[in-house]
Amino acid sequence: MKLLKVDTLEEAREKLKEFTGKYSLQYKKISLDEVIESCRGMPLIVSEDIYASSDIPDFRRSTVDGYAVIASDTFGAGEAIPVLLKQAGTVSMGKEAGFSIKNGECAYVPTGGMLPGGADAVAMVEYCDNSGGSIAVYKAAAPLSGVADIGEDFRKGDLLLGRGTFLKPAEAGALAAAGIMEIPVFMPLKISIISIGDELVSPETSPKSGEIRDINSYALKALAERRGFRVVSSCRLPDDEEKLEGRMKEMLPESDVVIISGGSSKGDADKTAAVMEHILKPGIFTHGLSLKPGKPTILGWDEKSRTIVCGLPGNPAAALITFELILGWFIDRIFSRPSPFPIPARVSSNVPGSPGRSVVLPVRLRLEEDGYAAEPVFGKSGMVSILTRSDGYAIIENNREGLKKGETVLVHLW
Repeated sequence: MKLLKVDTLEEAREKLKEFTGKYSLQYKKISLDEVIESCRGMPLIVSEDIYASSDIPDFRRSTVDGYAVIASDTFGAGEAIPVLLKQAGTVSMGKEAGFSIKNGECAYVPTGGMLPGGADAVAMVEYCDNSGGSIAVYKAAAPLSGVADIGEDFRKGDLLLGRGTFLKPAEAGALAAAGIMEIPVFMPLKISIISIGDELVSPETSPKSGEIRDINSYALKALAERRGFRVVSSCRLPDDEEKLEGRMKEMLPESDVVIISGGSSKGDADKTAAVMEHILKPGIFTHGLSLKPGKPTILGWDEKSRTIVCGLPGNPAAALITFELILGWFIDRIFSRPSPFPIPARVSSNVPGSPGRSVVLPVRLRLEEDGYAAEPVFGKSGMVSILTRSDGYAIIENNREGLKKGETVLVHLW
């Protein structure tokens, strides 16, 4: 096996897509109450297109407190010469209007109330005066002003929520408006995490000389959950090939993805590649990325368990960045979920590239009068503070010598 024969990020993604092209996704139906519950934690994702079964709203309703009118009756109304209309009735909230108005008439209607027949606008109460049965209107109302028309929110048959949509509070509201109480969602992909290294100790432990607290188990678990994975197992192991192999064999049948953080570079104590080659069939398809940070990344596929195995760098910043660029990209693609729009920003200083490699540049955004400025956040990939001090990242492609001050880049938020 030849170590660290690198792929570009695009090549690695294409290989991953080929191996997972017929990935079997599972889904279930949940209640609207469960959608609301999910908004507190791990997001759920719609597994099939959902369409409106009726017009929303299905009646003309007022969006303001005021008087339902025939708009043309109010044309020419002003402070000096109001239009006088006869009040023909009052609409009760939550009740059918039950009557119509004709030219020269109006009816009081509260916000959210149903417009009576014949009315096509609402004159706000602030611009009206009740004078013993006659309503003086001091401002003209355009057709459909102050009105939510039938089907203005959604028409019957309109796409309400598309496959791949994150279920957030606004989506819960749309489902409630449409009366949809059972929602098809993808079952989260199951992910297991192994953090390896003789030097790693639990965060609550006071490290001895040469030891460090385990960052990656916790940071990767948090990122995986935020990205829509469900973490089913997480552990910390020493640099021991036999223990790593045993734990991986336990994880493969219960996981869609297994992450091994650390042990992926070309070193005597690094066992990840050897173990992956031994137990995965067909095995490793990418060993190394032309990416900074992230070069010692390994990707493999096990056909029997249909599991992706990803060896990530041990350095925290590199591990999180590579996770986002590989597994974050993968879950967006597999669930047909559009990636968030990047933010254009002008880089605030010259930044060198890295020959033969793409460079992931963490940046801090600063809002200025003419748009966003992207301030590079420099540091070594072992420093988690690089990520806590940055808002997102830009990518310098591998054919670029670098970025010039003032050049526009696309910033992807963490």
